[in-house]
Amino acid sequence: MNPDSRDGASAVVLTPCPDGPILVRGDVEIRDAAGQVVPRRRATVALCRCGASALKPFCDGSHKAIGFRTDDEAPRPPEPV
Repeated sequence: MNPDSRDGASAVVLTPCPDGPILVRGDVEIRDAAGQVVPRRRATVALCRCGASALKPFCDGSHKAIGFRTDDEAPRPPEPV
């Protein structure tokens, strides 16, 4: 049995990516705003947090195109001029 699990279920790990999605690993049910279960096709999924994805709640990489930045990350050095 995995020491990080309860009742034999795998532990759920959420990892925010700098300027990108939140990675979700483990056995967790994802629901939409209406409360309907969103099917998962992978053990690890990336959830959109920029709001621009066409595949919501999943990330489609739109954060790169729109220049999405997170405020919760460590400060970055200034951009070169």
